[in-house]
Amino acid sequence: MPKRHNEYISIKEALKEFVETNKLNKGLNKVNVAEAWAKLMGKGVNNYTTGIHLERHTLYIHLSSSVLREELSYGKQKIIRMLNEELGEEIVTKLILR
Repeated sequence: MPKRHNEYISIKEALKEFVETNKLNKGLNKVNVAEAWAKLMGKGVNNYTTGIHLERHTLYIHLSSSVLREELSYGKQKIIRMLNEELGEEIVTKLILR
């Protein structure tokens, strides 16, 4: 049973407490990483992205273009840094392009 607060709290605080209580952080991180990838990479890369999967701080990106995969492989650390900055915390530590 959730704790009952006698004082008023903001909706943001209530939702944060709900997520922590029900251990929903992993699922939300997966959604947030996929949205950050789409936002940061733009339409050009998103057209060739066929799948995004986050597992244990490793982000797996499935691409349909081998040329694009090779180009993105040169900037893996920069992509990881940009994603973590967008998310506001260090969620991604490793990037694997397939």
